[in-house]
Amino acid sequence: MTWHAWLPVLTLLSSLVPGLVIFALPERSFRTRTTLNLAGASIKLVFVTLIARGLLAGEDFTSVLPLGAGLDLVLHADNLSVLFALLSAVLWFFSTIYAIGYLEGSPNRSRFFGFYSLCVSSTVGVAFAGNLLTFFFFYEALALATYPLVVHRGTAASLDAGRVYLGYTLFGSALLLAGVLWLRSLAGPVPFVPGGSLPATALAHRGDLVWIFLILVAGLGVKAALVPLHGWLPVAMIAPAPVSALLHAVAVVKAGAFGLIRLVNDVFGAGALVAIGVERVLPTVAAVTILWGSVRALGQTRLKRLLAYSTVSQLSYVALGTSLLGVTASVGGLVHLVHQGLMKITLFFCAGNLAETLGIQEIRDMKGVGRRMPLTMIAFTACALGMIGIPPLAGFVSKWYLALGGLETGRPWVIAVLVASTLLNAAYFLPIIYSVWFGTPDRPWRGSSAHPTAGEPAARPWWGETGPLLVWPTVAVALLATGAGLFANAPFSPLAWAKFIVSGGGP
Repeated sequence: MTWHAWLPVLTLLSSLVPGLVIFALPERSFRTRTTLNLAGASIKLVFVTLIARGLLAGEDFTSVLPLGAGLDLVLHADNLSVLFALLSAVLWFFSTIYAIGYLEGSPNRSRFFGFYSLCVSSTVGVAFAGNLLTFFFFYEALALATYPLVVHRGTAASLDAGRVYLGYTLFGSALLLAGVLWLRSLAGPVPFVPGGSLPATALAHRGDLVWIFLILVAGLGVKAALVPLHGWLPVAMIAPAPVSALLHAVAVVKAGAFGLIRLVNDVFGAGALVAIGVERVLPTVAAVTILWGSVRALGQTRLKRLLAYSTVSQLSYVALGTSLLGVTASVGGLVHLVHQGLMKITLFFCAGNLAETLGIQEIRDMKGVGRRMPLTMIAFTACALGMIGIPPLAGFVSKWYLALGGLETGRPWVIAVLVASTLLNAAYFLPIIYSVWFGTPDRPWRGSSAHPTAGEPAARPWWGETGPLLVWPTVAVALLATGAGLFANAPFSPLAWAKFIVSGGGP
């Protein structure tokens, strides 16, 4: 194979090989494990950057592994896959640093980081999948690699959460496999082609295609947390904070949303969806999910569960933008794939900092914590405001394009959904923001030497609020999330790349 054919494979191997080596390391091999983790994350960033530059120069990156019987595993880099792969590579780099600090002194670290690397490898495979069969292969590998992370603590509660997660994902897998095989029987190999790849002969089977589309949406909707297939996500929040961040921002739910983008744009295409009469299905489900997730977030008392229901809502902005079948709405959906990932990983990092440093799990215990952990809570505040959609932050940019896309496609109800969602976002985030900066704690936090009250100095100097491997990744990703909104018009911002994908031109 040529260098261009090898590059997607090498990008996948950059996390797979370190992960397999890490499994064999003894627990005391901290330095070797850390070196492998960070080297793999850094190399992956370099490889994805090289692919992105090559695509801008018109180069082709395709690798084909024949399996026999007319089946091929195809790795192919296009502009959409680079968007997802680059997001995964950047966030994996920071989440790896965070996880090293978070799990310091914990048991079974080699097992954890081995599966952590396999999870990211599977995500890269999903990003570079060139056809529906390859996508399914890596999509299921992702589910298997993530399960041990969900049950990592080994408690009864985490094992119960793992069973729920596995039950949902196996159900989604069965639906997805049925849809893939059924579609293949009608259309043959199903490559990902902008505008859709279904042959004209397949469109004659309208009834079959309707059912296939619905089955595939349901199969992907489990990981994308579409209502009513979202039940596993809040339950899985018992996992350690780095896993929660991975689930919500880098891997599982993002793979589901990414699969919906591929299904709508690169398998069926707008013309086929309109021809078979299913173009209203996904927008309706996405709108319901946006509102339902926000309503459920309002009633939560634990921070991570609130963030989980926020993900249920926010991730469906991606599905909504894609399914409206318009240029501007598609840009909004694609850019929110990145914006939501940056903001949500920051919020979960913050939740992990609070739990690890002060033992804070409940929202009521966050009163005044901004004076104790200012860097963490500045990052939390910036990204929570971004989630609400305060201009000019990243969430506002996404919602603006979605609203314009709704008008462009003759669906003004999209604006009502976005306004309602924004008000609900504000209703559950703003009281927390007020409380952390202006509230008075009701009780001492874990590790505090005195009861902290308004006006008192923090128990530690502000620059030592938590471990550096926890606070600096949090701050760094918060800056990326903030910059994505403030510099949305920069030549290589997430918004510019989303426009590049949709238009087929340059940023």
